[in-house]
Amino acid sequence: LEMEGNQITLHSLEKGTDNPAFSLEGEKRHYEECGGPCSEIQEERREGKGRLSSYCRKALQPASKAKHFCKAHAKVLRRVILGLLGVAYLCYFIAACYLNFQRALALVVMTAVVAFFICWDIFQKHCGAKVLLLLHPIGKGFQKSWPWLKWVLWVALLAGLIVWLALDTGRNPEQLISLGGFCFLVLFLFACSKHHGAVSWRAVFWGLGLEFLLGLFVLRTTPGTQAFQWLGDQIQYFLGYTTAGSSFVFGDTLVEEVFAFQTLPIIVFFSCVMSILYYLGVMQWLIVKISWLLQVSMGTTPTETLCVAGNIFVGQTEAPLLIRPYLTDMTLSEIHAVMTGGFSTIAGSVMGAYISFGIDAASLIAASVMAAPCALAMAKLVYPEVEESKFKGKASICLSSGEEQNILEAASNGAAASVGLVANIAANLIAFLAVLEFINAALSWFGEMVDIKGLTFQVICSYVLMPVAFLMGADWADSPVVAELLGIKIFLNEFVAYQQLATYKKNRLMGLEEWDGNRKQWISERAESITTFALCGFANLSSIGITLGGLTSMVPQRKGDFASVVLRALLTGICVSMLNACLAGLLHVPTKVSDCGMFFSTTNFSSTSYTMYTCCKQLFASSVLQNGTLSFTGSWAEQAESVLWLTECCVYYNHTSC
Repeated sequence: LEMEGNQITLHSLEKGTDNPAFSLEGEKRHYEECGGPCSEIQEERREGKGRLSSYCRKALQPASKAKHFCKAHAKVLRRVILGLLGVAYLCYFIAACYLNFQRALALVVMTAVVAFFICWDIFQKHCGAKVLLLLHPIGKGFQKSWPWLKWVLWVALLAGLIVWLALDTGRNPEQLISLGGFCFLVLFLFACSKHHGAVSWRAVFWGLGLEFLLGLFVLRTTPGTQAFQWLGDQIQYFLGYTTAGSSFVFGDTLVEEVFAFQTLPIIVFFSCVMSILYYLGVMQWLIVKISWLLQVSMGTTPTETLCVAGNIFVGQTEAPLLIRPYLTDMTLSEIHAVMTGGFSTIAGSVMGAYISFGIDAASLIAASVMAAPCALAMAKLVYPEVEESKFKGKASICLSSGEEQNILEAASNGAAASVGLVANIAANLIAFLAVLEFINAALSWFGEMVDIKGLTFQVICSYVLMPVAFLMGADWADSPVVAELLGIKIFLNEFVAYQQLATYKKNRLMGLEEWDGNRKQWISERAESITTFALCGFANLSSIGITLGGLTSMVPQRKGDFASVVLRALLTGICVSMLNACLAGLLHVPTKVSDCGMFFSTTNFSSTSYTMYTCCKQLFASSVLQNGTLSFTGSWAEQAESVLWLTECCVYYNHTSC
């Protein structure tokens, strides 16, 4: 093809011939066609555009200089800004402490924790290597002495534990039942071990030790109890802000009266907050710190440890995303540990829903934290490592951050991501409650054929799992109810079980009679605490599909490996929650009963409460009716108004004295 006139043919393009419209001859031809003035107008336009661009450049010159200055002195400016913010916060902190130190106590604690970790990071960065060099000779001497020193430490710890248990259980002998249940579950899991001779006892004992120390700190020490109670209260206040959004969308009436509009919006709010914390890097920092502690003490690999630590805050399908690039090369033992961690804990989002039911927030937080070391220990007991892990000796692994561009996108993505979870929970509740009702109707029909009335799924669970509930530490009278809730959790899901536990707790706090005919209306505080820990985990049959689906979508080629260990991981997860419940029963401290005389003298008897029920039962127990004469024993004999109080108690509760 050749050039024809002013047209460009394919041949001319291949040879690189210039377009004549952009050549000098083309411009001349165009000038001749326009007749001259057209070119002058274009020249004037070009001059106008040039002047405009010159003005723009002059106007933007200060901004450009400022931008270059900021880039050149970025580090200095960052330090100056951080310094100013630090000074401003210090002034605020001093003012808050000066005005009311008691009110600012929470601020003091949070500031101290943040300051400690900042100082620790600075110390590690600038002095860590020097300190390690100085301590190297001591470390070498310690390593030489470790073979015999570790046995001395183990014997000392064991002797101390035995002495403490002997002194502690002497006051409350029922705690020995929980201790026996704890030992039984550990031995049961060892019997189910895949490779008995390959068990890493370091991981097992360190995991159980950390679980016990956490439980002791939370349930027995005043600082631990107050700290977790404060944390639980703050979470409750924080979740209360959900009402602002849900009331605007659904209206006050629906939010106050309909379960779905009360509880499910909390999951949306909590998911949004968690997404923001991930964007800011707060969650990654927390997970890394916890996993470092577990890895150093238990000797587990960083991949499995990081995933189990992540399960404290996120769900069984979200936590493996933290180690997604490494799942392909993980051993079966590591995969089993990842699954066990998911089955043994609950996600922060649904924890918010359980707190909204009325379940004790401090117990839920403690159960989720205590489950992490226990899950890792029991996973290594049931499925010990017999392969050579590619991640053994690896100091750390990379944690990916979110892909969001700003905090608003993170908040929006978190809220949007929760829609599937909310729909899944709602659908499961509808399906499982309907299936439970159908199963109960079918069992009742079959039972009536042989003159067995009232046969239900709950009744079967209460009989089958009653010994397990008793071994965890529940009273024999409370064991059927605890077993019933445990069965619902394992065979249906923990959401339904927690909902029913909340009903029992509400009945107790309202001061209802303990028994309504042959049906128990509530269980004791000790049984409530044990059940709260026992239900805290995703270990139920429906979670098998969720776990397999989530992991298979990440690594499709390992579907067979996931399926081969999932049932063993489910059993381990169920037992981990029970071990936590045994510790809760072992370390439970009964609530002190208030001075009933003082309580009766200040109450108006217009409504019932658990305190009124307890005091009325004490009053009934001290009353003696002989020959038509009513008298009282103990401290009640000294109270002038005992008869009046007994009359008021008889309005709400039945007793022979009435």
